[in-house]
Amino acid sequence: MEIKQLKAFVAIAEEKTFTAGARRVNLTQAAVSMQIRQLEEEIGLPLFTRTPRRVILTEAGELLLERARRILREHNSVKAELAEIAGAEHGRLRIGSASAMFATSQLPTILEKLKKKFPSAEISVSSGTSKLLVDKILHGDMDIAFVSFPVEAQSVQTELLFEDEVVAIAHPSHPMADKRYISAAALASENLILGEKGGNTRRMIDDFFGASNLKPNIVMELSRQEAINKMVENNMGVGIASAKSALSEVRNGKIVSWLIEGAEIRWNLGLARLRGGYFSPIAKEFTNICRDSFAEREKEFASGRK
Repeated sequence: MEIKQLKAFVAIAEEKTFTAGARRVNLTQAAVSMQIRQLEEEIGLPLFTRTPRRVILTEAGELLLERARRILREHNSVKAELAEIAGAEHGRLRIGSASAMFATSQLPTILEKLKKKFPSAEISVSSGTSKLLVDKILHGDMDIAFVSFPVEAQSVQTELLFEDEVVAIAHPSHPMADKRYISAAALASENLILGEKGGNTRRMIDDFFGASNLKPNIVMELSRQEAINKMVENNMGVGIASAKSALSEVRNGKIVSWLIEGAEIRWNLGLARLRGGYFSPIAKEFTNICRDSFAEREKEFASGRK
């Protein structure tokens, strides 16, 4: 078995088609078909059942999939450790961010500091939902990611860096603008602007309305918290946000915020990486810089409340 064959096999198994799998490993469909055929000939068993729309793993394919993922994770770890031997300034770090706020306001400065310490390092950044990024960590496609908690995967280790309560936000002209609390029923009846599905915070909001037997009136689903805040500023509806992320707009009188009666929804964010995996010098430095960045940001929030 060759690493390139296992990469092609895992890609096809996860993408469900040869076309999508080939695209993921940057090869032609003919090339990955050849690799899978060679792998099946070596094993002596078929790995996929082909159907008109998708491929389905055979029993042999299911057994190989987890082993292949483990082999590829080890392969990536070995490459990272060998790269470290070349010098402290070298290395590779694949970073993910599920928070547009973090990626916009803090990550550029963090990466600038990281590049000064590791000028020859190969650093890449990608975005996605927390679930997607955790899956990439589990499959060895990402080294570390900034995600929302909780992370349910037992093989993923996390470190909390930011926590806050979730509040409802509205335009100052709203009839309830002078209130401190809003009920679940009143909130559900508003024109709600929420984050997109797939994130932990959105899931907890949906669970809250479900537990209250309420069907919220959702008019917009946006990927960025800044976009939600801006829509609320323009009186397009009522949003839900982290209290700290909305603090500046509230203090400047652009929006008002309410605590949500009966809701115990925390917005917890932090770093996730593979438990027991290789924790490279560049990953350690990135983590330390992130800790310092969030400690400084917490001071700014604290001074802003005064």
